[in-house]
Amino acid sequence: MKVRGALLREMGLPRPYAASRPLEIVELELDPPGPGELLVRVGAAGLCHSDLSVIDGSRPRVMPMVLGHEAAGEVVEVGPGTEGFAVGENVVLAFVPSCRACASCTTERPWLCEPGAAANVAGSLLSGAHRFGEHEGSRPHHHLGVSAFTDHIVVSAQSAVAIDAALPYEIAALFGCAVLTGVGAVVNAARTQPGDAVAIFGLGGVGMAALLGARVAGATTVIGVDTVPEKLELARALGATHTVLASSDAVAEIRELTAGGAQRVVETVGSAAVLVEAYGATRRGGTTVTVGLPDPSRMLSIPAVSLVTEEKTLRGSYLGSCDPARDVPRFVDLYLEGRLPVDRLLTHTLGLDELNEGFDRLAAGQAVRQAVVF
Repeated sequence: MKVRGALLREMGLPRPYAASRPLEIVELELDPPGPGELLVRVGAAGLCHSDLSVIDGSRPRVMPMVLGHEAAGEVVEVGPGTEGFAVGENVVLAFVPSCRACASCTTERPWLCEPGAAANVAGSLLSGAHRFGEHEGSRPHHHLGVSAFTDHIVVSAQSAVAIDAALPYEIAALFGCAVLTGVGAVVNAARTQPGDAVAIFGLGGVGMAALLGARVAGATTVIGVDTVPEKLELARALGATHTVLASSDAVAEIRELTAGGAQRVVETVGSAAVLVEAYGATRRGGTTVTVGLPDPSRMLSIPAVSLVTEEKTLRGSYLGSCDPARDVPRFVDLYLEGRLPVDRLLTHTLGLDELNEGFDRLAAGQAVRQAVVF
């Protein structure tokens, strides 16, 4: 079938993207779903820093590639031998397909699925297949098994989670990355407990979701840190008890607010320098969790002795250490109960033709979460 999608041919084009136009809206041929795959009509797709990091070249991927990885839509065809999904069902798409058979999956860490990670690096679906047809001499690659900036996509069924059809697509899409990563980092990775103090560095979509997760987990002190005053204002409206402008001495301010540091600190920026600050704002015996994706060449330098003498924990969290099949329904239920107001994170909706302008907005810190609505 013919589909319309956003193709990235070359990384590293200069900003503003409204002028350089790295994402080209083109007509592509999409093959039908194979075994274990679904054809999904995309309802909405979120704009994330993980897409931006491919556009600007800080997270290199194989080219050309159809971008987008945070999405929700409707199943319109089920591939042969595919179980568990029906035509007409609404789904959220997660960016790590889980094979359920590798060492990570069988030890209950499907977010670290080894075949899923290999497929994502190769720009293929979990099966190794490419479902976009040849376009101007090459077959476009899939972004993180999803390629959501397209009106229809073929995905592995292992990338999809069925959801309540009452959820608007532009809200449902956010559960595929921002909510899983942010809420999961606080709940699953940091293991926040009632009464904890939590500090969150970076208040984009993932950071704001982490803030919401901290409130749900029962944290009594929630501190948001960002460079943008408007985001600090939104953080307070979403339940932050304190906010800190990142241009100040954030570490000293957090340590003063918490009498020695927060028990749980989450870094979402993807900066080694910010991660050092987040670690410094963590109290003795506390946990620092990083979910940001810095340039692969960046190194981290912290006082090694502090890991022993202060008994701190520094850990990474990919996809919020979430099993999408378990955690998407759990987080959706919290939203429907009014306890996780994910809709407050959506600051802009746009059309497919406005993607380049949307990524300018994201790069400038002028949005929390944006969604292309089809």
